[in-house]
Parts: sequence; C-alpha cells; structure tokens
Amino acid sequence: MTCNKIRVLVVDDSLVSRELIVRGISSDPMIEVVAKAIDPFDARDKILQYKPDVMTCDIEMPKMNGIEFIRRLLPQYSLSVIVVSTISDAVFNALNAGAVDFVAKPNVQSVKSVESFIKELIIKIKIASIAKVSEVKGSSISTISGKANSVNEKKIIAIGASTGGTEAITRILKALPSSIIGLVIVQHIPPVFSKMFAERLNSSMALQVKEAQTGDFIEQGKVLIAPGDQHMRIKKIGDLFKVECFQAAKVNGHCPSVDVLFESVAKEAGNGAIGIILTGMGYDGARGLLAMKRKGARTIGQDEDSSVVYGMPKVAYEIGAVEKQTALENIPREIYSILNGEK
Repeated sequence: MTCNKIRVLVVDDSLVSRELIVRGISSDPMIEVVAKAIDPFDARDKILQYKPDVMTCDIEMPKMNGIEFIRRLLPQYSLSVIVVSTISDAVFNALNAGAVDFVAKPNVQSVKSVESFIKELIIKIKIASIAKVSEVKGSSISTISGKANSVNEKKIIAIGASTGGTEAITRILKALPSSIIGLVIVQHIPPVFSKMFAERLNSSMALQVKEAQTGDFIEQGKVLIAPGDQHMRIKKIGDLFKVECFQAAKVNGHCPSVDVLFESVAKEAGNGAIGIILTGMGYDGARGLLAMKRKGARTIGQDEDSSVVYGMPKVAYEIGAVEKQTALENIPREIYSILNGEK
C-alpha cells in the first residue's frame, strides 16, 4: 500500500533560500517538491499547472509581496500556505491574510540553524497538508459589552493553542471587555515571535497584553503570553496568582507546553479557573485540561468546524476534558456566561 506524497510548491526569489528549502524538505519521503517559483506571478502559473497541496512562500518578493499574494490567492484556491521569512512581525499579517503557519529563515552559516529550520519546516508542511484554510476564517465575533461579574469567583482564564492559534486568540481577546479576569496563554510559537505577538495584541485592543516574565501577577484586564522557549506555570501567593517562566525539556514535543500551564492551574487555582483549548496539532493540553476539570474548573474546547487543525481540541474532548465544545465565535460569550453565573 502506497500513500500519496504531499505536493509542495516552493516560492522564493532568492536562489540560495529556494534551493536550501527544496533540498531540505525533499529529504523526507512523504514530501515531493513539484515546482519552484521566483515570484507570485510565476507561482500562480505553477499552482494551476501542478496543483500543489502546500505552498511555502517568502514575504519580501519582487512584483508583489507575499502577504498580498496570499490575500489574493486563497479566495481562489484551497491551498495551505506556510510563510518562510526573516524575523519580522509581518508574519502575523500573513497569518491574518490566511497563511496556516510560519517558519523563520535560518542563519545559513550555521549548520545547526539550517538543520533545525528544515526539521521544523517538514513538520509544519505535514500539519499544513491536513489543515483547513479559507472555510474557518468567515464567522465574525461580536464584542462583549458590559462587566463580567465573576459570580462564580473565577479568577483565571487559561488558554492553550497551536497551529491556527494566533488568529483564534486574537479574535477571542478582541471580543472580551477590559474588565475581564486575568488570562494566561500558551501558544506554540518560536522565541522572539512570542514577544512580537504580545506587543501586536497589546497595541490593538483594550486589554493589557505582554510576554510573561517570572514574577508577573495575574490581574484583571491583563493577558500574559508564555515566552516562545520557556514553560509557564502559575503559583498562588496569598489571594493572588503569579507566573513562573522557566527553561526545561519539551513536554509533548513543545516548550512552552499547554499541559505544564494547565496542570499548574489545576493545582493552584482549582475551581477558580476557566480552561480553553483551541486549534492545534497533537495532544498537548488534553491531560492538563482534564486535571483542571476534575478540580472543578470550567472547560471549553474549540469545535472541529472552526479549527484550522482539529487535533488538540479533539483529544481533549475524547478523554472527557471538555465540558462545552463550541465554535470559535461562541467562546467569548461562553466565558461571559460562566463569569456571570448564567451557566
């Protein structure tokens, strides 16, 4: 029995980068590079000719930048796109335009950097090959107005996400009022980009958002995002909660790990928490969300239809960790209902 290879189109105006990617990902037996393109117009022709499953795409290119290309492309073709670019918050514009994920270009002078880059890109191509693209972008989320009363004395909201999570998190946070209880978030994201992501969110909404540092307290209207290369857990100090960020081995293949955060929330906050698991590949967060539920926390999982990748929420749901499974656009209302004692 043979399985179909993942057909990949590599788009990059740099010959060095293009050939590096092609040689690197072609080493995986599940991937076939069906074409290469030097700019968006060349890529458009190759898409029609070769019908790839996944496209890797640079941002800075001649004739049209990658973000505009993605924005114009996706309404016409159901194609998963991975942005391969230098370190810049422009990648978040690409994700907003519809890209599934991104990988930072390596230091080509460093063998270790190149090897790490290829390994990460191969993994993300495989995830992108099963991801949903345009159909999960449509539904808008209404902003929640009014004050959440915290009738049930919930003190913390903990969120975990992976592939597709940056957009899902952005949409949820923009819908929440500034009076909301403190939030702690683990998004599987590389170092440097986690800080960019936090700063980007902070500049676009009423909530105060920052990359977490050890000693930060969880406070009303504040969102703390785990650093891209450190686990994050919470500790109870009197009536307050603070975070600890620390370097350690990967858990479930990830650092930061959602399970590390959720298990600490279960232990330290008990029934004073709400746990939410969003789109992402794998099973990170499922065990921790179950621990939270068993300690009396309320738990929410994103449903399949609204997930870019229905992996993490699926595992959590199947092991009984999810109390309420719902579409992304309903999650802010579910949070609000819990805090006001409506559910």
